[in-house]
Amino acid sequence: MTTRTAEKKEVDSGANLKETRTTYKAIEISAPRTFRLVERKVTAPGPGQVRIRVEACGVCHSDAATIEEGQWPNMKYPRVPGHEAIGRIDEVGPGVTTWEIGQRVGVGFFGGEDGTCEACRRGETAYCQNPIITGVTTDGGYAEVMIAEARALALIPDDLKSVDAAPLVCAGITTFNALRNAGRAGDTVAIQGIGGLGHLGVQFARKMGFRTVAIGGGPDKEPLAKKLGAHIYIDAKAGDAAAALQKLGGADVILATAPSGAAIGSLLPGLAVRGKLVVVGVSGDAIPVNGVPLIFGGRSILGSLTGRAIETQDTLDFSVLAEVCPMIETLPLTQAEEAYKRMMSGKVRFRMVLTI
Repeated sequence: MTTRTAEKKEVDSGANLKETRTTYKAIEISAPRTFRLVERKVTAPGPGQVRIRVEACGVCHSDAATIEEGQWPNMKYPRVPGHEAIGRIDEVGPGVTTWEIGQRVGVGFFGGEDGTCEACRRGETAYCQNPIITGVTTDGGYAEVMIAEARALALIPDDLKSVDAAPLVCAGITTFNALRNAGRAGDTVAIQGIGGLGHLGVQFARKMGFRTVAIGGGPDKEPLAKKLGAHIYIDAKAGDAAAALQKLGGADVILATAPSGAAIGSLLPGLAVRGKLVVVGVSGDAIPVNGVPLIFGGRSILGSLTGRAIETQDTLDFSVLAEVCPMIETLPLTQAEEAYKRMMSGKVRFRMVLTI
């Protein structure tokens, strides 16, 4: 296993596409928690689709929707997980005119919208009621080859390695979109949690021009938080984080990334008047809400998902421009089960990526 830190990396060499083959290796989930390395036949992309030779695929907590039992209604097996896939197009399907063979692209959690539901008709395609979910409703990136909808793709900048781009098409856009849609330059923005989402959130917040506050658990997290760009660090274990935020004048935005409903709810009083608590970390427990600070400060709580393909493009381009980079560990495709278990254990610093 190799580990990479959040620093500028050298550019991909732009290697040639793999030679044409009739089969490819994939990791499929044949039943809940059952990983199987299989050989599959290469198929042609359908209308509006492309075929991708995968180079890297991130391992995300949301992969549990496919791997764990009962996480996704009516899950159909076998299924190839993975929704942080980066690779090169090696064939385009009928009707695809905006993408070419050889382009390096990424596909994230949302693999396409139906275009007909009310959300789509109102332009909210990221909240499509009948979406294609990469690695959940269609086969994903734990494979040497995958099929993707052309409308779901983002072009990978030349200055970004595939292993670094992979987390950005999910964790990256999740934090990037939430922050840019909630705050304005100069706002006090707090990032709760310095993990897979939070370590990117701190970087984006600083680069977007926010007064960046990192909230972590323990004094040992402070050096990393400051290295990532936090102006101020609050140790939530040492005292009341909301009170500490109020001493700073209150937060205009709190980005909640750590999946603890109790911890998220406790931060509400730390918001400034009209402040926003933006939740991107899915907690197993309910978020308790005290109506007094909510009502008497005009404060709000809202959720934020990922975003559209063009917003993924924005995330990638901004990451290169501002030198935002995920901290990753890598393992080969054949060790996908080990990679998933390590990610779920919380031991990864901070994103796991499969190399293919």
